[in-house]
Amino acid sequence: MSGRLKERIRAMTGVNVARCYQCGKCSAGCPMAAETTIRPHDVMRFVMQDRLDRFLGDDSIWLCVGCETCTQRCPNECDPAKVTDAVREIVAGLQPDAAPRPLRAFHEAFLRQIEKHGRLGEMGLIMGYKFRSGRLFSDVGAAPGMMSRGKLAFLPKNVKGLDEIRRIFAACRDSGPEAQDAASNAGH
Repeated sequence: MSGRLKERIRAMTGVNVARCYQCGKCSAGCPMAAETTIRPHDVMRFVMQDRLDRFLGDDSIWLCVGCETCTQRCPNECDPAKVTDAVREIVAGLQPDAAPRPLRAFHEAFLRQIEKHGRLGEMGLIMGYKFRSGRLFSDVGAAPGMMSRGKLAFLPKNVKGLDEIRRIFAACRDSGPEAQDAASNAGH
């Protein structure tokens, strides 16, 4: 990895982690704090200390639910949620299997539904997740009740502009920052 972690994070996110003065408000509001060993303020500190090694082999960054409570609570507008996302991206680049299997399975199934339909298809998400995670029958008993209440549609409807969404996904699959720039500029 070239450069220090905090410079890489700043280039990726625009966030200057040195503004964080470790007040802990982000972690105090985090709904996942009790489940993690690395909390939002720790993420900021480890990035400042150039301690990428602290994120390797620890599931904490993968358990972030993306609620952005940490970001909303930050008095210095440091955006710990965005920094955590960037750290996950870096770790995933170094260790593609770093995220726990169920989390990878959900992420892949979710993105597949968006690419395929432009929106979430619940049944497709469930099926994709079940096959990818290996948890085929873990909560199968809930399906009949959800279906009877109209909570699970068998077939999703495609959104308008689906070709554009698929072009964005194709551009993101191509390697390099040029592809990501093309994806972000596709709608402009």
